[in-house]
Amino acid sequence: MSDASVPAPAPAPAPAPAPVKATIDDFRKLEFKVGKVMECLPHSNADRLYVLKVDVGNGETRQVVAGIRASYTPEELTGKSVVVVMNLQPAMLRGVESQGMVLAASGGGRVSVVSPTPEVPPGSKVS
Repeated sequence: MSDASVPAPAPAPAPAPAPVKATIDDFRKLEFKVGKVMECLPHSNADRLYVLKVDVGNGETRQVVAGIRASYTPEELTGKSVVVVMNLQPAMLRGVESQGMVLAASGGGRVSVVSPTPEVPPGSKVS
């Protein structure tokens, strides 16, 4: 005799799909350069974002919106060398244009920007 009020066990969740493998040609499409954060301001319309002005060498400055506000103060980022993905399509993030992406690692409840050690000049190619 079975108890009709006992629900059937829930099905096991489906495994996450494996990440798509990138070819070396895919990787070569991306351009990475070292940049130096010249200015860091809180985004006016987002609690998790900063708006960075980044010197990427050869007299060029890029505006990059980065979701790293919970892990850094503006003082910690200003003057810091970071790695920037240069050839992404510009994106509007909460009404502010981002002209690249700062690479960062996340783990242990913290986000850490990728920074070359020892430092190299802004505009240095990352390969």
